[in-house]
Amino acid sequence: MRKRWLLVLPALIGAAIVPADQSQPARAVPSLTPRHHPGQAAVPSAVERIAKLTGPESINDTEARFALKATDLGILWDNGSGEILTAFGDSYGSGWTGPGGGAGDQATIDWRCNLLFRSKDRDLADGMTLDSAAEDRPGHAKEFLPCKKIDRDEHTVIPTAGISVGNRQYVQYMSVNYWGPAGSWYTNYSGFAYSDDNGENWTKDPNARWQNTKAWGEDFQMVALVKDKGYVYMIGTPNGRFGNAHLARVPEQQVLQKKAWRYWDGRIWSPQESAAVPVAAGPISEVSVQWNAYTGKWLMMYLDERRAAIVLRSAKDLTGPWSGEQVVVKGTEYPGLYGAFIHPWSSGQDLYFTMSQWDPYNVYLMRTKLTEDGQTTNLVTDPGFESQTSGTPSAPWQLSGTGGIDRTNLGHTGTNNAFVRDSIGTHQLQQTVAVRPNHRYRLSAWIRTAEYNSETMLGVRTLRGRTIAQHTGGAHPQYTKVSVDFDSGRESLIQLYGGFFGHGHDVWLQLDDVVLEEL
Repeated sequence: MRKRWLLVLPALIGAAIVPADQSQPARAVPSLTPRHHPGQAAVPSAVERIAKLTGPESINDTEARFALKATDLGILWDNGSGEILTAFGDSYGSGWTGPGGGAGDQATIDWRCNLLFRSKDRDLADGMTLDSAAEDRPGHAKEFLPCKKIDRDEHTVIPTAGISVGNRQYVQYMSVNYWGPAGSWYTNYSGFAYSDDNGENWTKDPNARWQNTKAWGEDFQMVALVKDKGYVYMIGTPNGRFGNAHLARVPEQQVLQKKAWRYWDGRIWSPQESAAVPVAAGPISEVSVQWNAYTGKWLMMYLDERRAAIVLRSAKDLTGPWSGEQVVVKGTEYPGLYGAFIHPWSSGQDLYFTMSQWDPYNVYLMRTKLTEDGQTTNLVTDPGFESQTSGTPSAPWQLSGTGGIDRTNLGHTGTNNAFVRDSIGTHQLQQTVAVRPNHRYRLSAWIRTAEYNSETMLGVRTLRGRTIAQHTGGAHPQYTKVSVDFDSGRESLIQLYGGFFGHGHDVWLQLDDVVLEEL
């Protein structure tokens, strides 16, 4: 996909920052093993690259068989007849030189905006065989959805999801107007196309479209599609890599009837698209969602651009609450990674998914293993700060004031904890989380402070800054669990925070093992 640049941040190695107050009591050094935090229900193991699926030296020899040297994405769905259909994005032939999309002599790269392949392979342990493609001539995979190839008009048309209903195949695609800065692109609209001959020929329905706004802010420009209990669901995000996820549904037989779609407003399914509220906090992009029988939960996989990582969330219901993120693949291990899509035939502990890399601009089959802890879902991402790689707090946490990350076993559990330290003013660690409106929640964290702290706080506020609930207390010389209960009211996104207000002394507060759970 042209211009899908990804900023990959190297791991930063720095000295741990330790609060210097000598009044801390001596204590035992905690375990070096990070705690398994409550409710991270679908916990991935170290990822394994199974096979290269496309391009030179791939298991499918796609250059010789289908004139496909370079491509991205790898959107997967079950066609209902014993095959997996796979849609790729911008794709190129023998003239492509790399790295990334569009590289090479434009007259010879054989640019196709999208391609479609089929697979019957159920033994994924050694890769996924691509058996056939939609072709325009023997040995040449065709562009199955037409595109103008005109920048600032319609640069390309890229599939974002697919699903089958009966014998009909549906693809949801985005019409890209132009590519912007890293992680940004701008779409004209998203829409549905359908095929009644197993993906060989397609029709774009002009009435089943979600037109983008003038501010490029429509919430269903890229989607995942799933079926459940007679409905087709869309989990949608805006164009680019920085939006929240929203939810819509329609009866299976009415996919192409735009007015039949209903949008989750946090309480009911509304006919008003503008009523949709976030069900998961971004940045979320190229999202994939599947029901997973092994965990008994829905799994959501996507690229978190802030963390340069493929991450996983889980939920009992599509409406949420969705767990905090679990990192599956790091960009430091696979530079330029993006586009992770769950294979529908994953089973047991094995979770297979496709993943793209900008260089060499090809698609790989990956595998991780899932475990299930059976505990309440924790909505906080990186609750014990164990994913922090330097002394400076990074996404999904934000620092307001003065503080950092301790990385020398000063935490309540694990290796890391966060801290704030100063003499005057408000200093906090904070994170934005999606919640279900009008539900009860409990925020808890383990806090330790200098012995003369007089005003510590753990709380929740709206994104506009109004305090919803706050626990205010004094010093906690030993790690103490502090909790506050609240009702989310009309809010679907909240900001949780922990810290203190200083009154002139050099004081500090350590924060660890933060949990937000629905009651």
